[in-house]
Amino acid sequence: MTKSKSTEIASLGEFGLIDRLTSRLKRRNPSTLMGAGDDAAIIDLGEEVMLLTTDMLTEGIDFDLSYFPLKHLGYKSIVRGVNDILAMNGQPTQVVVALGVSAKISVEALDELYEGMETAAEELGVDIVGGDTTASMNGLIITITATGRAKKEDVVYRSGAKEHDLICITSNLGAAYMGLHLLEREKRVLKDVENPEPKFSGYEYLLERYLKPRARRGVLDALREEGIRPTSMIDLSDGLASDLRQICHKSQCGARIYLERIPIARQTSELAEEMHIDPVIAALNGGEDHELLFTVPLDMQEKIMRLGLVDVIGHITREESGVVLVTPDGEGIALKAQAFDR
Repeated sequence: MTKSKSTEIASLGEFGLIDRLTSRLKRRNPSTLMGAGDDAAIIDLGEEVMLLTTDMLTEGIDFDLSYFPLKHLGYKSIVRGVNDILAMNGQPTQVVVALGVSAKISVEALDELYEGMETAAEELGVDIVGGDTTASMNGLIITITATGRAKKEDVVYRSGAKEHDLICITSNLGAAYMGLHLLEREKRVLKDVENPEPKFSGYEYLLERYLKPRARRGVLDALREEGIRPTSMIDLSDGLASDLRQICHKSQCGARIYLERIPIARQTSELAEEMHIDPVIAALNGGEDHELLFTVPLDMQEKIMRLGLVDVIGHITREESGVVLVTPDGEGIALKAQAFDR
């Protein structure tokens, strides 16, 4: 009997795996306007739509409880879910929380986790309306299901970018990545130390960006007030290179971004130099920034610049031009999901 060939998940990548699994799914209800393929599913409610998204965090993969405070973890888990609703230009409303809990987790620890969740929920104006708990053999697992609402005409998809659109981001990149590297470094260095004293001085901003990211709801509110509607948008969770390629893939376009326009915080550059890491690599591929990457029409440039809340880092091009990073000397480097090659 011939043994069937097995395909390793790593060979497909996250987006490739999602495309493969969801390509066979059929829509059976006319109210399902969009399933997989964007930051959130879209359900028809008449004049409005409901936005629905799920995000999972797994201990040992997405977080390490040896240095991740439970309050911060609860806060971050809510932000991650809500950010997907914001990335569709929606108003987040409710969150459902499901937990897989191992025997090592105490009731008091879960109290801390939920305290952080409720803090984030209060800041973002959403309600935690229930969920589920089950036993876990492999540590703590957190699943967040977030819902929101939007008018049909206000929804922003990944697929809406047009040639000449400006490419914008809501804050600097790479800080969360370097915050994670700092925590991992101190964990290794202090592994066998009886009374460990981690050296975080001067890099507090990086720790906050990784442990307690902030949702950019205020930026979207400011865009609405100025009459600026993004043509495409995505939550920056997998890194600028990967997420920009997602917009270009869905919109069937190319992009040019400029190295000198990518904002990188001073602490990010300083720690990167100390740890012999290229800060540009951190900004392009680090992930976990949870900023918003979006495009706007070229004729909105003056309004965007006057607003002063976002950085314009490039523009959309034709699909055949590819996704390119332009260096200060004018050289173009083709961007790939996890690195860039000449």
